[in-house]
Amino acid sequence: MGTLGGAGLAAAAGPARTLGMEGERRASLPHSSGLPAGGAGGESPGGTAPLSGSSGSSALLQAEVLDLDEDEDDLEVFSKDASLMDMNSFSPVMPTSPLSMINQVKFEDEPDLKDLFITVDEPESHVTTIETFITYRIITKTTRGEFDSSEFEVRRRYQDFLWLKGKLEEAHPTLIIPPLPEKFIVKGMVERFNDDFIETRRKALHKFLNRIADHPTLTFNEDFKVFLTAQAWELSSHKKHGPGLLSRMGQTVRAVASSMRGVKNRPEEFMDMNNFIETFSQKINLIDKISQRIYKEEREYFDEMKEYGPIHILWSASEEDLVDTLKGVASCIDRCCKATEKQMSGVSEALLPVVHEYVLYSEMLMGVMKRRDQIQAELDSKVEALNYRKADTDLLTEEIGKLEDKVECANNALKADWERWKQNMQNDIKSAFTDMAEENIHYYEQCLATWESFLTSQTDLHFEEASEDKS
Repeated sequence: MGTLGGAGLAAAAGPARTLGMEGERRASLPHSSGLPAGGAGGESPGGTAPLSGSSGSSALLQAEVLDLDEDEDDLEVFSKDASLMDMNSFSPVMPTSPLSMINQVKFEDEPDLKDLFITVDEPESHVTTIETFITYRIITKTTRGEFDSSEFEVRRRYQDFLWLKGKLEEAHPTLIIPPLPEKFIVKGMVERFNDDFIETRRKALHKFLNRIADHPTLTFNEDFKVFLTAQAWELSSHKKHGPGLLSRMGQTVRAVASSMRGVKNRPEEFMDMNNFIETFSQKINLIDKISQRIYKEEREYFDEMKEYGPIHILWSASEEDLVDTLKGVASCIDRCCKATEKQMSGVSEALLPVVHEYVLYSEMLMGVMKRRDQIQAELDSKVEALNYRKADTDLLTEEIGKLEDKVECANNALKADWERWKQNMQNDIKSAFTDMAEENIHYYEQCLATWESFLTSQTDLHFEEASEDKS
């Protein structure tokens, strides 16, 4: 971009701001990013300012985690090859290739219109001589021009979701890919394919696809489009076009070698990010365990309380003087049981899935940091080889230039996506606990009103009987 740089284009762009960008560029691009110094764009700035969460694993989650009122200015980020003359070429519906850097620009005065709607429903069991599995119907409705139709309906099994997740990680190694629900049976589930397990998984898969659809970069991934639109045989054919076994083994070996070497000089902002992830992982796992234990205790309380209503009804049959009172107690217990059941439903549907999703997110974030470190470790090894002249210096210099571009793009993509993820995390967790608190208040008010009404009626009855005795 020459001397203009990112700041010059940002000023010329006026109210435009970046919706997203690809995390990588083609390796053949010359080593010059043209991005604003210190970071990439996104929905929130990912600049060089220190990130929260660096206080160590023993610290509590910082107040910033739940501080949602902080005003932040968006950074404008443009492609290194962009010029003032081709600003109109940017489009939020422009199809992207996995290794290209794309910037989707949105103007502040335009409404944030959703153009991709995905529904996961109608789980269906399939039994073959080899295996038993569940498929889910996926309905996609869209107004995007790169789709051949406005509506698609396909069926996918869990393995297909795993394939999609792997392709997204391969194309965007330092973007934060939404987590999938665990493959294996959840602890406490007696049967793998019981209705509760299938419904829980369906909801998680539905959220997985919609989080991808809402992501400013992942939503334009070509494999994602194929996943949503291709019929089963077309998807199978598309999968075979990927890298072969030997190629994947080579990538794995290089990744292991890079991880063994480690990173000598990880930038401070990524050290802070890693510290935040470690602390967040500890805290969210603890919250998950406590939430599960609370739900288990509430279930035990509910099961026990259900027995007291019939007991009081039976008791009333042998106490003629206390029939109305005992039946009234049984009625109160019954109403409290219904309120407790509703409250438990809120915990299981609104709180537990959100908390557990972020447990899985913490694992995903650790994977993202490892992939970032692997890219930097590869660069460090080439620089070290050049310093010791272990190979052809001209070839190494060219490779180092390409790797520096790759590291810069990976870092910028992660910084931009990190800010976006933190904002979503804060909103989700705050909303889940706020809703749960309101639900608990309503529950206790309902139970209290039930017993107060009963006790008031009994007190009035007692005074009436006492007045009749006096008269």
